[in-house]
Amino acid sequence: MKKNNSNIFEITFEAKSINEGFARICVAAFCVQLNPSVDEISDIKTAVSEAVTNCVVHAYPNGKGLIKLRCEIVGNKVIIEISDNGVGIKDIKQAREPFFTTKPNEERSGMGFAVMEGFMDTLSVENNQNGGTKVIMSKCIAAEAKLTVGE
Repeated sequence: MKKNNSNIFEITFEAKSINEGFARICVAAFCVQLNPSVDEISDIKTAVSEAVTNCVVHAYPNGKGLIKLRCEIVGNKVIIEISDNGVGIKDIKQAREPFFTTKPNEERSGMGFAVMEGFMDTLSVENNQNGGTKVIMSKCIAAEAKLTVGE
């Protein structure tokens, strides 16, 4: 039985590494309404962690900034947008290449976008018009294929 789900939430928080876990929990709790599997929720949480960590590490090299997290559910799909108003990405195509990093001295692996792409169904990365970067990811939750005992 397929439900016509739709729902949205938005939050803004400081670009601090301590808030990465907060973002993961918020998205996971929001996605529960789609009845995801443990693997699906784990994939989503990992992708959110990578996107938020990218904002924290790269967006605001000279100090404080904000991260905006927006989640939308449409049917059985969750769409996650994570954006900042930081320095942006000079070459998005290059930044998406596995192992590319602008901070090799900080032991960064350069796998953030590859991880996001591997765990989500879609991934787009764009520079905002007023500076900063927006990552948009989506994942379809296969809840209609699951049955509960007694159904």
